[in-house]
Amino acid sequence: MMKPHKISLIHAIALVALGSFGAMSSESMTAWIPTVFGVLLLACNRGVKNENKVLAHVAVLLTLLIVIGLVKPLQGALGREDMAAAARVATMLGLSVVALATFVKSFMDARKKKG
Repeated sequence: MMKPHKISLIHAIALVALGSFGAMSSESMTAWIPTVFGVLLLACNRGVKNENKVLAHVAVLLTLLIVIGLVKPLQGALGREDMAAAARVATMLGLSVVALATFVKSFMDARKKKG
């Protein structure tokens, strides 16, 4: 399995790229939210790589929030039958779930190692 900082970096870049692309094709300011979360995750990445517990927990919280926050946009895109938007949001959501699972596994492994 990939290291949490690498998954988080891929996740952050995808959020910035796909979020920006989606926001530019939308008139809604809320479409920029994934991009903002991606930038925040990029800012945390060095700390995650260096195993800074505070920044790792911030990254996990941001990742959890983006997982929760992408559910409604995916439902909306599917409801509008906008398959391009649905694919973008589903990709961001899928990467978010993988990043979250990687963080949780990393935390569990660290706890086992410690105790």
